[in-house]
Amino acid sequence: MTEQKAKLEQQLWNIANTLRGKMDADDFRDYILGFIFYKYLSTKMDLYANRILKPDGITFQQVEGHAQEAAFMEAIINAALDKLGYFLLPSELFSELAKRGNSGGKHKFILGDLAKVLTHIEQSTMGTESEDDFGNLFADLDLTSHKLGKSENDKNELIVKVLSHLDEIDFDLENTDSDVLGDAYEYLIGKFASGAGKKAGEFYTPQQVSNVLAQLVTVGKDRLKSVYDPTCGSGSLLLRVAKQVKEVSAFYGQEMNPTTYNLCRMNMIMHDVHYKRFDIKNEDTLERPQHVDQRFEAIVANPPFSAKWSASPLFMSDDRFSNYGKLAPSSKADFAFLQHMVHQLADNGTMAVVLPHGVLFRGGAEGHIRKYLIKDCNYLDAVIGLPANIFYGTSIPTCILVLKKERFHKDNILFIDASQHFEKVKTQNYLREEDIKKLIDTYKNRTAEDKYSHVAQLQEIIDNDYNLNIPRYVDTFEEEEPVDLASVSNALKAIDTDMATTDATIADYCKQLGIDTPF
Repeated sequence: MTEQKAKLEQQLWNIANTLRGKMDADDFRDYILGFIFYKYLSTKMDLYANRILKPDGITFQQVEGHAQEAAFMEAIINAALDKLGYFLLPSELFSELAKRGNSGGKHKFILGDLAKVLTHIEQSTMGTESEDDFGNLFADLDLTSHKLGKSENDKNELIVKVLSHLDEIDFDLENTDSDVLGDAYEYLIGKFASGAGKKAGEFYTPQQVSNVLAQLVTVGKDRLKSVYDPTCGSGSLLLRVAKQVKEVSAFYGQEMNPTTYNLCRMNMIMHDVHYKRFDIKNEDTLERPQHVDQRFEAIVANPPFSAKWSASPLFMSDDRFSNYGKLAPSSKADFAFLQHMVHQLADNGTMAVVLPHGVLFRGGAEGHIRKYLIKDCNYLDAVIGLPANIFYGTSIPTCILVLKKERFHKDNILFIDASQHFEKVKTQNYLREEDIKKLIDTYKNRTAEDKYSHVAQLQEIIDNDYNLNIPRYVDTFEEEEPVDLASVSNALKAIDTDMATTDATIADYCKQLGIDTPF
């Protein structure tokens, strides 16, 4: 399976590079992921329709023009809209379009047909339960863009080439036990993120960090009723949580960027998450929360670090913030995101959020909110320091805060300093498997280890005036070896003796040459 996965990832990345020279990373990401998604939908449609038609002894491609076409098509449409959430005609399948564009060894013009097919996929869901999940999914696939080529023929040539290459790849969707394609899709998203610079943080959390967050919120559980990410990006965090348990009944998320919102929905569907099991919204989470009345068993998030928000006084009457007495500053929304998540957390739930280190010690309104969470709520379960330069687009050190409303260890808070446990690869730092295992084991067992972890009693937190800066609790100071002054003195004397000998040698040479000595 690993070999198959690696092969598919490399094949897809090679095809992506067909577009690389034509446009910037963001654009060719949207095109290649969109085309892969279109092929996925087509293949799923074809496989499902063929299963329905098997008792009738015909294939999906044979329905159009069949004597009973109307009856067959009505049955397939109704079944597909319920099971898959969308519908495609046999003539609209990816393989048919790729074949049409590359027939007779000559590229035929298919841009118009392709645009109609993508629009029809979205329109097929109108008035159905899946409409919100498929609406405008292909909005970022602009087939008229000059980025694809100067002339219509140039654009068509490039698209036909990409579709033809993709058509040759077997997605192996008949193997229901495999998620190779979903993993390959994630791989591509990660590859694009690694080259996207500062903007990468807007849509992707590195898999190593996603892995840590997912394990933290699933400790002691093998099934979850719900998982929620208020800044879900491409959905990688939500999907990572699903890998840690046997079942997640429902996925919820909110994403402000429309392009990233589309990417998240595609990612969900590509991982075979049924449209009835996910609810992703395209809105500003702090200003216009879409799931505010719901509570979730697991919450994970990597919000934009120290983002700005309105901090409008009107929010003082918002249930998410009203109990705290103060709002997070407009220049730093970190605590606003945290408060939002706490509000959405179920009583039996766990949340894990990545934030900049400043939330641990900054004063003012943030210090007030931090104190309220610890003293009045007693929700904070653990503080974990991560290595610097671990996220795309920023080198700042970050931390993970783990919160629970019903804590088993109510009289203490666990501190872990994992900041020195990583591997450096080129310019990026990475958490290795052993680093992640050590971190998770320490959290599970709540163990104290010199220079790595400390279980702080609440009185220690109070004594530190609710400052959570990790070095106050985990002493990482490495004492230098004592200096042997006698040895140093002897070494200096030996150097003086050597220098005197050298000076005498130079003076002798100068005398022999009949020149003045340089000293």
